[in-house]
Amino acid sequence: MPLSMVKSGATQTVQKINGKDDTKKFLETLGIIKGENLTILSETGGNVIINIKNSRIALSKSMATRIIVQEAI
Repeated sequence: MPLSMVKSGATQTVQKINGKDDTKKFLETLGIIKGENLTILSETGGNVIINIKNSRIALSKSMATRIIVQEAI
């Protein structure tokens, strides 16, 4: 499921990142890599604020739709 569709408070695991190499590298510099857990702090209209590796990051809806996640176990 794309990150933009996840509700606030949910902890998810990154499964895949879609997009061009530049997009993947940008998200990697933010710590968003396959297998990493993240928590949705807030979600409004597809735009999200996440907590990953003890950092808060705001992502636009277009960027959030490129990140495919699954509920963390």
